[in-house]
Amino acid sequence: MSSFDESDAFEAASVPLSQRAMMGRAAPYLDELNPAQRAAVEALDGPVLMLAGAGTGKTKALTARIAHLLNTGRARPNEILAVTFTNKAAREMKDRVGRLMGQTVEGMPWLGTFHAVCVRLLRRHAELVGLKSNFTILDTDDQIRLLKQLLVAANIDDKRWPARQLAGIIDQWKNRAWTPDKVPSGEGSAFNSMGVELYAQYQARLKVLNAVDFGDLLLHVVTIFQTHQDVLEQYQRWFKYILVDEYQDTNVAQYLWLRLLAGGHKNICCVGDDDQSIYGWRGAEVGNILRFEKDFPGAVVVRLEQNYRSTPHILKAASGVIAGNTGRLGKDLWTEVEAGEKVRLIGHWDGEEEARWIGEEIEAMQTGTRGMRAFSLDDMAILVRASHQMRAFEDRFLTIGLPYRVIGGPRFYERLEIRDAMAYFRVSVSPDDDLAFERIINTPKRGVGDKALQTIQRMARDNGVSLVNGAALAVEQGALSGKAKTEVARLIGQLSIWGRAAGDDAQSHIELAEQILEESGYTAMWQNDKTPEAPGRLENLKELVKALESFENLQGFLEHVALIMDNEQDDGGAKVSIMTLHGAKGLEFPAVFLPGWEDGLFPSQRSMDESGLKGLEEERRLAYVGITRAEELCTISFAANRRVYGQWQSALPSRFIDELPEEHVDVLTPPGLYGGGYGAAAPSGFGSNIEDKVASANVYNSPGWKRLQKRSGQRGTSQPSEARNITIDMAASSSFTAGDRVFHTKFGYGTILGIEGDKLDIEFERAGAKKVVSKFVVPADRAGDDIPF
Repeated sequence: MSSFDESDAFEAASVPLSQRAMMGRAAPYLDELNPAQRAAVEALDGPVLMLAGAGTGKTKALTARIAHLLNTGRARPNEILAVTFTNKAAREMKDRVGRLMGQTVEGMPWLGTFHAVCVRLLRRHAELVGLKSNFTILDTDDQIRLLKQLLVAANIDDKRWPARQLAGIIDQWKNRAWTPDKVPSGEGSAFNSMGVELYAQYQARLKVLNAVDFGDLLLHVVTIFQTHQDVLEQYQRWFKYILVDEYQDTNVAQYLWLRLLAGGHKNICCVGDDDQSIYGWRGAEVGNILRFEKDFPGAVVVRLEQNYRSTPHILKAASGVIAGNTGRLGKDLWTEVEAGEKVRLIGHWDGEEEARWIGEEIEAMQTGTRGMRAFSLDDMAILVRASHQMRAFEDRFLTIGLPYRVIGGPRFYERLEIRDAMAYFRVSVSPDDDLAFERIINTPKRGVGDKALQTIQRMARDNGVSLVNGAALAVEQGALSGKAKTEVARLIGQLSIWGRAAGDDAQSHIELAEQILEESGYTAMWQNDKTPEAPGRLENLKELVKALESFENLQGFLEHVALIMDNEQDDGGAKVSIMTLHGAKGLEFPAVFLPGWEDGLFPSQRSMDESGLKGLEEERRLAYVGITRAEELCTISFAANRRVYGQWQSALPSRFIDELPEEHVDVLTPPGLYGGGYGAAAPSGFGSNIEDKVASANVYNSPGWKRLQKRSGQRGTSQPSEARNITIDMAASSSFTAGDRVFHTKFGYGTILGIEGDKLDIEFERAGAKKVVSKFVVPADRAGDDIPF
């Protein structure tokens, strides 16, 4: 007979009968976990940090932990607080728990997003922050409209100090849990030193309206918990267990909210990966997860390191890059799957060449002609650092008929700023385009309200003319007055000048596009816009101008876009996915392409300028996220040159490339790219005046470039040979016939497929099919033997 221990008796007596009865229930879900996952699930008492690397099954472990709490009777469904960042994640978590329990889980009211949970809490205690329980939640448009009213009342020019900029500042303050009286003095200069005062007025106005914005949902609840101890203690007792998904993405307000609630039972389990903290620009604080053990003494840290997604080569490449960060907890991902393909690395002469190569590679991978299994288009994704990079891939894929989808945003030519710019181009080329004129007449603001526009429309209709001519008549006849009259008159004059320039072969259509965007004030409008989206819109406008390089004039470009945009129907078939690296977090694909790995683009120069080392480390985490999205095949590429506003700029390979471990990387050399090897000669896709474009191309002397040469078996740092000036014989066009080999200073060598008047249909070796005016090409044998194309 075993001896009796008083402590055993006390422990047994302190456990409720219902819980003791449930302890013996079967837990088959535990058998499906690896040792680390099981350790994290069974560590139920006290604070736990589940440090889960990419692809290590953290959602599986998190939901198994909830099921274990319910199955063992440790907590009832309404005693568990489980918060996520998205509604989709919350639904998936609840469904998974139900499947593990073998039944539908009911009564889990506190499983949801941070905002959804806080809405419930705030409606219960709204009076404690001066609100009624039926308060309204404002969307972004309502918020901006209210702020504009405050700016008008304060006699502040909304053009110089936009309401959207103020909204962004206030949102940042709320993310840090700062009420107007708590904003530090160092922030006093914000928004022309009026930010704090306007913030206070805004909050006061919201109370009058019985309304909140999204930032208030957390801010008000934190305020209630900090100022009403009895309310806080009620929920501390209530929530026996707290679980947090994606803890590395929490901001200060979310962090404070969680710490306050966890002060009761102290049973908080946070799941996250410090190496995947990539949202600092929207308030996420990676420091929250880095100091978890300090915030919660005695915490158990369980590292989930067995990866179920990627091959060993991919994991080692990602680990090599992320090891460059000093601010991390550290882990070593491993997998039991076969080694597979090494990470592939390839350099290109320019961005267009990069897009062409990736398009060809995707087509080859569909048929399995690369010595590997065939991939479906749905299996492949292109992850870019900046949205403006998408344009080159969209244009290329549309040209070759490769189906694709843009995830997380509109296609390039569907973006607001691109549609606006295209409308300016359309009405300049075709003044009868009334739809385009209606779009741009008050963009940017010209004082043309609904009444003025109706006057113009009536004038055009009564006289049977276009809106442009109707606007001219309205100005001449005095039907418009004040600012509208002055601005419309100026716009009509500009359209006349731009229209004449569009028909003049002597003026570059690229320069004309820049002129239109500058003189119209459209570029300045976005330069003065202080919202987070504005820099991206300006980059997209630069990319639009760059797209004009492949066409002889504006009209040809507009026809091209109209034709490709006509092919928009979704047939439900397989498609390549294109998205930003930020948008790819949480997703995975068998094959991933990571283009644009160049310093300044990735890592982002803006991020480094604004945040220094902190910004660089977040960029490196973004690289880690990108690589670990790949399951079987990861291809990294960069270009030696990028064209920005019509000017060639040399680019250094990303510093992250030299952080890739050589033994896990396979360097590819595209046939003929540099005469058979890196740095030998320029490719056929490059234009004339080589000396101006590559004289400062120090890329050839960079460590990354030399390392590429070493890996690909090249010796030395052979640089592009200089080109002599090319003289084009304008009379040569009359002698061309189908089948002739010709040379173009931008597109390189090609073969004439057909002739129509003075226009030639040419299949270029690198640029694909183009329609070119005959005077811009010469016979191939006259291009010069020493031209490096």
